[in-house]
Amino acid sequence: MMFNYDGGGSWLWMGSMMLLFWGGVILLAIWIIHTMTSSRHAGDSAIETLRRRMAAGEISAEEFERTRKALG
Repeated sequence: MMFNYDGGGSWLWMGSMMLLFWGGVILLAIWIIHTMTSSRHAGDSAIETLRRRMAAGEISAEEFERTRKALG
């Protein structure tokens, strides 16, 4: 049985598709890791902590505003 490889160029096509596939998988993994470890989540939790401290009476309203501006 003979196989037609179009002059041997199909390996180039398959190789480039494999590179595109694995490149996409790697970029997707990097994006997911970056999204999960983003610093904005830390900022949100800092503001929440600040709000809880003010509600509990640990800090004053002026201290809250000053710290919120420093975080923002």
